[in-house]
Amino acid sequence: MLIALTIAVLAAGGVFLIMQRGMVRIVVGMGLISHAANLIILAAGIGAWRGEPFPSRTPLDQAADPLPQAFVLTAIVITMATTAFMLALAALGRSDDTRSAEDPTEQSPLETRANSASRMSRDSHRVQRVAQRLKGAR
Repeated sequence: MLIALTIAVLAAGGVFLIMQRGMVRIVVGMGLISHAANLIILAAGIGAWRGEPFPSRTPLDQAADPLPQAFVLTAIVITMATTAFMLALAALGRSDDTRSAEDPTEQSPLETRANSASRMSRDSHRVQRVAQRLKGAR
């Protein structure tokens, strides 16, 4: 009964967070739903009346099935990698629909400055500084 309530709370919290607008909330919601699915797999595969899954200690017809635990361990690793990837996308992305008006002149972190670069004039202080450094290096 307690595990079913835990699964229900995790799934409901995950759905609630996914319905929000922020990317980080969506990522956390996906993690909660993943944990709920892992608990469902464990609850379906583990019976309290089963013995240890070792043939030397328990007869094979009474042993617990270790396959659901292996599935959950694999799912945890996949969830961690997917969560890290989604958090990276949330950090780098611009259009998550949570900001109001964006400045069109603002440069995206995914763009390079070479796309919008123009040639500098010879009397620019930066060009003069580079020329002085090149003369001093010779």
